[in-house]
Amino acid sequence: MEKKYVKDLMVPIDGYATVTIGTSLLDAMLSLKEAQDSYTESKYQHRAVLVLDEQQKVVGKISQLRIIKAVETRFDLDTEVENLENFGFSHEYIANKREHYRLQGPILNQASLRAAAEKRVEDFMKKPTAGEFVSEDCSLDVAIHRLVVGSHLSLLVTRDEEIIGILRMSDVFSVISNKMQSACLDS
Repeated sequence: MEKKYVKDLMVPIDGYATVTIGTSLLDAMLSLKEAQDSYTESKYQHRAVLVLDEQQKVVGKISQLRIIKAVETRFDLDTEVENLENFGFSHEYIANKREHYRLQGPILNQASLRAAAEKRVEDFMKKPTAGEFVSEDCSLDVAIHRLVVGSHLSLLVTRDEEIIGILRMSDVFSVISNKMQSACLDS
């Protein structure tokens, strides 16, 4: 079986949506949409925007979920749920609390959308953690392990200390799917 490496599957940084610190959430979202429309090497679209600092180094990532969270501002779900869980409230109670907040009115209104659009990416970006990096020369096995152990949707691909690309779970899934089909048909 042919051995695959991270560099065989990664999307180079120049093929990925990027914005710099200070960019509005609206501009980041438009950058993501443009990348989705123009990237045709894969049937899987981009799901995040990389945030760069002044030296063009990756300092964070804004996923589609983080953009959506910027619109849903009525309460901080993570903090609220964590506090409720720490005090021993049941999952049913927490679900009911979430539904209560949801029923307080529409999320998609002009005021909340405009407010979210003006926010800065650094307020919503996720900073990379140690487990989110993988060398371009690593085998796909190493990358799969890191994706699973860290529950990551993508990994930042490095060459020495420089981030040169993104390894997306969707591309890894495609390889696994093809190999699994092939393995089952060969037997």
